[in-house]
Amino acid sequence: MTDQPDLSREGRERQASSPAPVIDLKEYRKTDDPLPVTFHRTELDAILWVYGRMVGEGEWRDYALDHLRDKAVFSVFKRSGELPLYRIEKNPKLAAKQGAFSVINTNGMVLKRGHDLRQVLKVFDKVLKLVE
Repeated sequence: MTDQPDLSREGRERQASSPAPVIDLKEYRKTDDPLPVTFHRTELDAILWVYGRMVGEGEWRDYALDHLRDKAVFSVFKRSGELPLYRIEKNPKLAAKQGAFSVINTNGMVLKRGHDLRQVLKVFDKVLKLVE
């Protein structure tokens, strides 16, 4: 057994004669292909601090990071095979309007939105209730 694909002799010769195209990075960067939106290091620090606290309390167990062209998403899961419990999103297009950061629940309802990520993450702070 070999790791090579099953090609006929003609197919192998054709494949060897036409190498993969080489793309110049300077020209690629000049194209209109935008870089994906990412979380900054301080933003990830704030998110992971809340995530660590909630994992310690047994509420959350897994997370996923998605860096898309228009937004960055930090998804939180109770179990890895389910839908995310919450999504923490950074959408720079909304920065001048409602705020770039938002917390969205499983149903798609925006729980909190704002310009300051630490204020938005306060939605996860538990309020102590008086028990009589």
